[in-house]
Amino acid sequence: MGRIRILSLIIAALGIAGLVMGQTAIAPQQSSANQVALIEIDGPIGPATALYYGNASDQAMEMGASLIILRIDTPGGLDQAMRDIIKRVLASPIPVVAYVAPSGARAASAGTYLMYASHVAAMAPATNLGAATPVPLMGDTPSPPQLPGDKPDAPKDPAAATPAGDAMKQKLVNDAVAYIRSLAEQRGRNADWAEQAVRSGASLSADAALKLKVIELIAADTASLLKQLQGRSVMMGDGQALTLDTRDMTVVSIAPDWREKLLGVLTNPAVAYMLLLIGIYGLLLEGYNPGAILPGVVGGICLLLALYALQILPINYAGLGLLILGVCLIIMETLVPSFGVLGIGGLVAFVVGSIMLFDTSVPGYEVPIAIIAAIATAGGLLILVTVTLLLRSRRKPIVTGQEGMVGEEVVATEDFESEGWVLAHGETWHAQSSTPVKKGQRLRVTTVHGLRLTVESHNPV
Repeated sequence: MGRIRILSLIIAALGIAGLVMGQTAIAPQQSSANQVALIEIDGPIGPATALYYGNASDQAMEMGASLIILRIDTPGGLDQAMRDIIKRVLASPIPVVAYVAPSGARAASAGTYLMYASHVAAMAPATNLGAATPVPLMGDTPSPPQLPGDKPDAPKDPAAATPAGDAMKQKLVNDAVAYIRSLAEQRGRNADWAEQAVRSGASLSADAALKLKVIELIAADTASLLKQLQGRSVMMGDGQALTLDTRDMTVVSIAPDWREKLLGVLTNPAVAYMLLLIGIYGLLLEGYNPGAILPGVVGGICLLLALYALQILPINYAGLGLLILGVCLIIMETLVPSFGVLGIGGLVAFVVGSIMLFDTSVPGYEVPIAIIAAIATAGGLLILVTVTLLLRSRRKPIVTGQEGMVGEEVVATEDFESEGWVLAHGETWHAQSSTPVKKGQRLRVTTVHGLRLTVESHNPV
């Protein structure tokens, strides 16, 4: 009873602590019109980034911030996550300032769209933006270089500059062009250059972007940015102009919480890939060794987490099928030896499937080749060890069954001329010999015929 009371008190204490923490987590911060919410996008834009921005922008409105600074340093990201963030920016009742910083940062690909969607676009010195061509088209054949003496081509209709490819690729480019032009026209920025960034992957430095009216400001740091924003008028989503007052503002950084960090880890392709492999191997080991429990539990948890990540990430199902087939064939090689046929086939399927698994080349959203190579090497070593042990076992003498008795030493249990009884492996066998045998004499088995041994003198008494 004492233990039950102690356990009840512990559970009650944990419940109260959880309630207090929950109330603390959801309690709105003190409102202040002199606050600026700083939201940072650092790295590839994915589902975790979209979730983080949505929660952070809601928190900024709850605390009464009068401005959101979206500090960007990204190589690009997934289209759906980018569009989710842009929808929140366009519908925001608080002005959003997209700021590429610090120096050396970039707003490439999806980051360029975010810059065009924001109410104010700013960059730090030595930063760049652009290269907004949809990722599936990055493998298209580039145009031949202009040779000395060649006459420059006459300007062409932008629609004719679409990279060669099938209709689906052209649709992707045209959709991206229409999207970024609509953002540029709404914010009064350079729409023609935005189209170039999509069709030809053009990029700009901060100074060039300011000259071409792609951005409005260049600021070395957040303090300088707020100073330059003072008195600037921006057009909100309801069509009303809003004059910014950034004097004496306090910058409040909103960091991602543990849920957003966890989602960011799970949707990392390398992590999802490793979870998938651990899940498959765990369940296979549990199936071949029922009752082991640990491989099944770990494998089931990892597989569920991997499937959750894969349903968010853009994957190639042919690659997933090849990867699973490869793992199964490698496992089968250890159970049904085929002298490397199953193993080598499985290794090839595994490597090809791993490379094809994620159907995107966005930086940060592909499985590193080093991980694939390391796991493939481990699989190759497993196959090599299996085949080596198999070949060694074939060269070893037979040690079981009747054939295993050939060459064994036996002892005569009686005197006999041609046939009698001998002791072998603790059992009495009927034996025949071409020479007389005495009781206790050591003999050697030469052949086995059913339950009869043929023996010869091994160590005469």
